[in-house]
Amino acid sequence: MALEPITLRGSAVTLEPVSVAHVDALLAAADEDRSTFGYTVVPADVAAMHAYVEGLLDEHRRGTGLPFVQRRLSDDRPVGCTRYLNVVHRPGRDAPVEVEIGGTWLAASAQRSPINSEAKLMLLTHAFEVWQVHRVAICTDARNERSRTAIERLGATFEGVLRNHRPAAGHRSEPGASRDTACYSILPDEWPPIRAHLAARIGRSGTTGASGTSGASGASDTSVESRS
Repeated sequence: MALEPITLRGSAVTLEPVSVAHVDALLAAADEDRSTFGYTVVPADVAAMHAYVEGLLDEHRRGTGLPFVQRRLSDDRPVGCTRYLNVVHRPGRDAPVEVEIGGTWLAASAQRSPINSEAKLMLLTHAFEVWQVHRVAICTDARNERSRTAIERLGATFEGVLRNHRPAAGHRSEPGASRDTACYSILPDEWPPIRAHLAARIGRSGTTGASGTSGASGASDTSVESRS
């Protein structure tokens, strides 16, 4: 079952459905500085970026993912991607029961800005408060200490490491190798304090936080738009 495309609008970033029309802009964003993409799939030429986007769209058609372009609102530029993936459905529910948030990368100029925190807040809000999922997973290459630190700072619970779990990616990985995956999760009763923490962090950075459709406490100025 394919998830309906949506657009999540915040104060620093809009998450909009990815399309092949984004290929050139995404390549320009990726080419700012590739040094931080050591463990991440970020294509390096037009053909590879086109194939990457087509792969994301195929995930959506198969009902296993919902990909987004991250558009920075200060200059209206696409600056990266993120998505829901490994979507799990159960009989009797139209909405997914579990999703993973991942596949995230940002241009160098968008890193260490409010964009990532606001994007995570919007994605988590939609998952817990619109879909009412039972679990959100967040996973990363076990070697990626920077990513693991960010996930732990978010407040997700570490569940363990799955060995040789997924294809390794990025310039620090050998082609064809498998990676160990560090797995984290957030459950519904853990979400309210994490939501408050993210909203406070965004507020300290000078950007109003995102709330999705549910009006999360301490956050405002966000809308969700469905697209057919």
